Amino acid sequence: MAKKSFNELINAPGMPVLVDFFAEWCGPCKAMAPVLQQIAAEHAGKVKIIKVDVDKNPAAAQQFRVQGVPTLILFHQGKTIWRQSGAMPAQQLSQVLKQHIQ
Repeated sequence: MAKKSFNELINAPGMPVLVDFFAEWCGPCKAMAPVLQQIAAEHAGKVKIIKVDVDKNPAAAQQFRVQGVPTLILFHQGKTIWRQSGAMPAQQLSQVLKQHIQ
């Protein structure tokens, strides 16, 4: 099966997609990694989580005007439904997701 493009993933019908725009050199981004793993486990089958390295994918970062990392953007069928710059605790992120997923 062919690898789906970033735009195909965020525009797909069905479950929302949480995109983590990060950079390898970013300390707060590294702190978010276990938070996102916990969120993925808690919300399995309800939200898809993908990570986008802004240094390797500058076009995607530019497309969504990512100016700082980490930036989390929640998409549903291609539309941005929530966005946050900076690290956040798992409990807070989980609460946000519960407002937007079923």
